[in-house]
Amino acid sequence: MYLTAEKKAEIFSKYGKSVNDTGNTDAQIALFTYRINHLTEHLKKNRHDFNTERSLVKLVGKRRSLLDYLMKKDILRYRELIKELGIRK
Repeated sequence: MYLTAEKKAEIFSKYGKSVNDTGNTDAQIALFTYRINHLTEHLKKNRHDFNTERSLVKLVGKRRSLLDYLMKKDILRYRELIKELGIRK
């Protein structure tokens, strides 16, 4: 599996306050970005995998909602996070 427990813990410890801080907005956005990048690579190889394509669109929507929330709450943290994750606006 592409997303192991160790990789999740690494993402949450880097972007959250701790490994158990799974509700942090930054950590959730970072996790969604990791999953989106993986699914994008998968779809480059498997162009007719429509279920994965639908999942990708839903993930992008969830991430967009969280980014909008973060932008309203703390614009500086939002700008810093999108620069660090390489998300284009």
